[in-house]
Amino acid sequence: MTTTASELTFRLEQKRRVQADFPGPKSVALTERRKAVVAAGVASSVPVYVADADGGIIHDVDGNSFIDLGSGIAVTSVGASDPAVVGAVKEAVEHFTHTCFMVTPYESYVALAEQLNRLTPGDHEKRTVLFNSGAEAVENAVKVARLATGRDAVVAFDHAYHGRTNLTMALTAKAMPYKTNFGPFAPEVYRMPMSYPYREENPSITGAEAAKRAITMIEKQIGGDQVAAIIIEPIQGEGGFIVPAEGFLPALADWAKEKGIVFIADEVQSGFCRTGEWFAVNHEGVVPDILTMAKGIAGGMPLSAITGRADLLDAVHPGGLGGTYGGNPVACAAALAAIGSMEEYNLAGRARHIEALATGRLQELQAELASADKAVIGDIRGRGAMLAIELVQAGSKEPNPELTKAVAAACLKEGVIILTCGTYGNVIRLLPPLVITDELLNDGLDVLAAAIKANA
Repeated sequence: MTTTASELTFRLEQKRRVQADFPGPKSVALTERRKAVVAAGVASSVPVYVADADGGIIHDVDGNSFIDLGSGIAVTSVGASDPAVVGAVKEAVEHFTHTCFMVTPYESYVALAEQLNRLTPGDHEKRTVLFNSGAEAVENAVKVARLATGRDAVVAFDHAYHGRTNLTMALTAKAMPYKTNFGPFAPEVYRMPMSYPYREENPSITGAEAAKRAITMIEKQIGGDQVAAIIIEPIQGEGGFIVPAEGFLPALADWAKEKGIVFIADEVQSGFCRTGEWFAVNHEGVVPDILTMAKGIAGGMPLSAITGRADLLDAVHPGGLGGTYGGNPVACAAALAAIGSMEEYNLAGRARHIEALATGRLQELQAELASADKAVIGDIRGRGAMLAIELVQAGSKEPNPELTKAVAAACLKEGVIILTCGTYGNVIRLLPPLVITDELLNDGLDVLAAAIKANA
């Protein structure tokens, strides 16, 4: 029997509550301790320290309660302490924490591979490999593509984000803070124009035409027969939650198939019901050759995966894929439980409900601001519970990162955690846990709307 998200109960009261001395003394003291021991290069956007989290609420060490509209960057889709995930982790830990699947394997790795082969798009024969992080999954997807095709070139896109390792930094489009002074980067990576409907010079360009633009550049600058892989986020994450025009992804995938190029869908942020489907490529019926996953896969435990065509992954020699911690048994148990909760709670349907609720409210706010000559909301976009507001200078498309920072700070003061992103630093991204209640989501949206109006 399916349990709807509205029927869920939580350990913590699902209400925000922020005291006057925010951030509180315990968080301030922890910040001072942190400065002495944690590298300055590790930044945190919120100056409070978590003591507990459940559903759509985060409690800090000083007793404040925040509405979580970030989900640890799309990780805690089932909530930060889903009972099924907690129970599975406890049971797994009681037996063993690690053996290394490459030495003495265990059933949970195999069971999770079976689930991922079932859930990912396409009815072809598949294989799965488990890793630790999204960047590691991307690295290995590219490794597989290069070995299977015997080619070197990899195509990525403007505004892309694929990780912080050397190869994935090369694939990533944004310099600060991800790439600056960290080079030289891996070679044979080429960047092509993305379909970014809000910022296209020709606003009437179709997805198929935008794909043809990229394909023409690939053929001219690289040669289709030299390309091992095309890698793309079906909805770009850090780049600004950019949803390409309809037809863009299918046209790229079709051309890749024609040229023998491995089409890699990077679903690290958009996967696992986040967009209202199990994976974002499902919205246009695209079946990738390899799909990379992480973030929402395991309810907060560190885990990632690649699932792809059996002929591609089986082309790799024994021992060519793996890693000491890849597919850790505790993380595998968490992932199996998280997937079970996603199905039991129908979180794909819940994401679609969140989209309808939030988008309607944001569009009303956009119209209200425009009528008051404060047209600072340039675009509202996204799918499911992966939504974005692009903020601009009033009456133009000029990015407004200052307003974006001010809105995030104002929301935090009122007890709402939101994330920002975008190539130009001007996008508010909304990634609430998929189990968030309507009441809590509406309260968070009230605070967000007030912050935008007050700072516009």
